[in-house]
Amino acid sequence: MRIFAALVVALLSFSSFAADSVTTKPSVASASNYLEGKDYVLLDEPVRPQDPSKIEVAEVFSYLCGHCFHFEPLVSAWAKTQKMDVAFVQVHASWSPSMVAYQRGYYTAILLKVKDKSHQATFDRIHRESRELATAEDWAENLSGFGVTKQAVLSSYNSFAVNSLLAQADARVRGYRISSTPELIVDGKYRVTSRLVASHEDMLKVAQFLVDKVRAERAVKK
Repeated sequence: MRIFAALVVALLSFSSFAADSVTTKPSVASASNYLEGKDYVLLDEPVRPQDPSKIEVAEVFSYLCGHCFHFEPLVSAWAKTQKMDVAFVQVHASWSPSMVAYQRGYYTAILLKVKDKSHQATFDRIHRESRELATAEDWAENLSGFGVTKQAVLSSYNSFAVNSLLAQADARVRGYRISSTPELIVDGKYRVTSRLVASHEDMLKVAQFLVDKVRAERAVKK
């Protein structure tokens, strides 16, 4: 029952993608019509990408977010189609106490270098199997199936390294001024939000437009 309560808290913490899409505009027609303030948001203060030499696309998500669960296969496939000058990264948000364990587990997987193997499986366990991952022991059990020991997970879960990753993620989310999940940040300055599109597919179309826009702008400056 605890995972049900956590999911309720997460849903209340985030703006609903479905509700937003009903109250905003329909699917964006074409890339030539994508406009700032209408289809995407320009941040007042850019957030420095992890690697400024790349065109960074950052997805802000939460394991407890049902929309993120459905978005994951789409954004993962999209990321694989990008050119070498694009860096796709994911940032786990945390706005309530029930979300912290999931954020901490995600960054533990990154620290132990098993995130690529465990990421979709973790989503499936939470949303398909109704599994709760609310403690270090839960995460040790979850991640131990991907090539690391339970002790390694337990030692890392509350470590300084993971705490540092959480602090960096929290700072980025604040800088992005995220209002719902999932959301995409392109080049640290353009925010693609569910409030302005009708579907997950449209989010990726707008993101692609912005990636191409940044690439063209950089080419002119060379």
